[in-house]
Amino acid sequence: MPVWGIPVWLRFARRELRGGLKGFRIFLACLMLGVAAIAGVGSVSESLLAGLRADASQILGGNVDIESVHRPITPEALAYLEMQGRLSHVADMRAMARNPNGDQRSLSELKAVDGAYPLVGSIELDPALPLDQALAERGGVWGAVIDPNLLDRLGLAVGDRLRVGDLDVEVRAALVREPDRAVSFASFGPRVMIARPALEETGLVQPGTLIDYHYRLVLPAGTDHAAWMRDFRQDYAADNGWRVRGLGEAAPGLRRFIDRVAQFLTLVGLTALLVGGVGVGNAVKSYLDGKSTTIATLKCLGAEGAVVFRTYLSLVMILALAGIAAGLVLGAALPYAGAAVLSQLLPVQVAPALYAGPLLLAGLFGLLTALAFSLWPLAKAKDIRPAGLFRQLVSGESGRIGLPYLAALGLSGVALAALAIFSSNERVLAGWFVLGSLGAVVIFLGAARLLMLAVAAMGRPRQPTLRLALANLHRPGAPTASIALSLGLGITVLVAVALTQANMSRQVTEQLPEQAPSYFFIDIQPNQIERFQQTVDAVPGISKVERTPMVRGRVARINGVPADEVTVDPEVRWVLRGDRGLTYAAAPPPGTQIVDGAWWPEDYQGPPLISFDAEIAAGFGIGVGDTLTINVLGREITATIGNLRRIDWGNLSINFVIIFAPGTMEVAPHTILATVNTDGPVAEEAVQRAVTDALPNVNAIRVKDALEAANQILQAVGQAVRITASVAILAGTLVLGGAVVAGHHRRVYDAVVLKVLGATRRDVLLAFLLEYGLLGAMVALIASVVGTIVAWSVLTFVMRSDFVFAPGVVIWTSLLCTLITVALGLAGTWRALGQKAAPLLRNE
Repeated sequence: MPVWGIPVWLRFARRELRGGLKGFRIFLACLMLGVAAIAGVGSVSESLLAGLRADASQILGGNVDIESVHRPITPEALAYLEMQGRLSHVADMRAMARNPNGDQRSLSELKAVDGAYPLVGSIELDPALPLDQALAERGGVWGAVIDPNLLDRLGLAVGDRLRVGDLDVEVRAALVREPDRAVSFASFGPRVMIARPALEETGLVQPGTLIDYHYRLVLPAGTDHAAWMRDFRQDYAADNGWRVRGLGEAAPGLRRFIDRVAQFLTLVGLTALLVGGVGVGNAVKSYLDGKSTTIATLKCLGAEGAVVFRTYLSLVMILALAGIAAGLVLGAALPYAGAAVLSQLLPVQVAPALYAGPLLLAGLFGLLTALAFSLWPLAKAKDIRPAGLFRQLVSGESGRIGLPYLAALGLSGVALAALAIFSSNERVLAGWFVLGSLGAVVIFLGAARLLMLAVAAMGRPRQPTLRLALANLHRPGAPTASIALSLGLGITVLVAVALTQANMSRQVTEQLPEQAPSYFFIDIQPNQIERFQQTVDAVPGISKVERTPMVRGRVARINGVPADEVTVDPEVRWVLRGDRGLTYAAAPPPGTQIVDGAWWPEDYQGPPLISFDAEIAAGFGIGVGDTLTINVLGREITATIGNLRRIDWGNLSINFVIIFAPGTMEVAPHTILATVNTDGPVAEEAVQRAVTDALPNVNAIRVKDALEAANQILQAVGQAVRITASVAILAGTLVLGGAVVAGHHRRVYDAVVLKVLGATRRDVLLAFLLEYGLLGAMVALIASVVGTIVAWSVLTFVMRSDFVFAPGVVIWTSLLCTLITVALGLAGTWRALGQKAAPLLRNE
């Protein structure tokens, strides 16, 4: 009966809370960890994206950016832009930078700016001086500001000369901060900035040279940016192949990178929460086991099962809210704690704040997890008979779950899975995660059940210690299933993450250097081919030289439909973003694998044909016989797909998504791309020096430098993944510790009885060592197999990469699993062995 409007079950729950948090510490810790992981990842992601949005105009360089490759925009378009608002034009390209002696050189990102740069934001120089003074021509010498890293690399100081192409410039200052640097997230070298007129004197502006001309515009206040860009595309950009971007596309590559890393880390955080959910269920069951006498007394005095259920459900949910709140506080604090580190790692300022979306999502995940995993033990305790509660320790009797409670359990599980899928940007990946998690739960619970049945079927071994160890695995109330599930899920995540990162690092640091060329030489002019070849041939230690023409073009239409109106697989949408390199060839490249169609004759003369990447064609939904329209310097060329190739990008040899048949691209402005393989570092240094001295406009990209930069990114991402995965491992350890604590009373009882019957401390310890060792070994073996399958699936189907099994990773993980299980199990047993027998026997 309600008293003063408060239901009796709520009053009972309030009284239970007066007993403190005993029995619920593991419960709170598991929820807090899982919620903190999800809230932290979401909050950090939002803070990074908020920083991108806040700095969008600085990163873009204005309200609108118009990009043209190879050549400036037309005079008519330029005159139109000058009337629309404040305008700045910038040219970006790669160039070799040399010190005065020529003994040190480095690939750099050359940027030529006009007097209006920067339109938005400010540039910071050391020593501090206006940018126009730093870049101005004095006494016939142009100025430059350069990245401090380049100063160190070339052994230069402010006031020294630097050679770029055919031009000597004076270093006037170090470039400390560049407001629009984040536009180029993947950089091939440090920055060199010069004045726009100085670029013409470098001799680097050649037909077909890869130069990006950017025209940044600040529109008058009140202008509809979207409408302005739509009109400009229609009137000017569409026919010329120019790219027009607004504030929402300031740094799309960085945005996609942040989104994908955050998505993956969120799934790892969900795994931690799933593991913690097992701890929630164990904690609730352990607490209810300790309250068996109270529940039995209440039921003997006439309390209905519904009252018992509501009492302890309300207690659990109140405590769950406390654990969730603690996790939200930790997660919300993460952007503030990591702002300085993240701002150094990524080219964007972090904007730490309280973001309601990630916090609400994490809180909802925590609430559903607490509900889903606590319903089972609560529903079982509700319907058990009072006599069964008193006998439960030895009989293992448990209540049956009614249909309404089974329905509630199913609905909460479905809601949790739906939330994981529909809150994700990658719903297919999230769906596979949900199915994989469900499969892993079934596997570990099934394996635990099979182990219990197997040891039960073994009968009673003659050796007493082994008999006791096996009996403990399948006795009533044994924590075998919960330990197998919690520790198994955590170790599975650890194995999967470790194997994935090991394979990714192997691709970069082990496999690729054996096959990859030493250098890529770009921007070779067609009339420089003979001199380039002669220069390379004169260098000892050159093992292989390949070269091919390269034209820049943009996919404008797919089967006649504008590319931006076609629905394609997000994994291949990068092909439609801006200009791509393409080539033409009479013969297929070495190692070409044609999967559909046939290569054209070497003397082909006919309508335009192309060879296309098979994987990208599948993402586009096209095949042999379909058409692609390529925009090359404003001219649209429609070609038919003649064949599809399977391309191995991993060997870093020269290859292109699109290869034209002869007779179409030969007259287009183009440059030559070459790769050079050397026998060692001496030849590497010699060929770079020889080529860049003979041909100053040619740029050399050292493959090992690019691979090292890629590996640093992988290492940083891997570190973040390992930290998040360690939360899952910590949650699994807590769950295991909770299972040991929950069985402590039984351990004390068993140890006392065994000692009274004559067993020594050594006998009892050996029995428990065998029990936990067998359980840990089983979990380690299964988790290793499941984790390996997960890593293989991620690498094969998501990353499109080869998988190589790393036994060392799995062995160390298995040993870790077994040691954790044995150590925590023996910790609980050691305490039990120290109990005096007399007090316990008198109480019994």
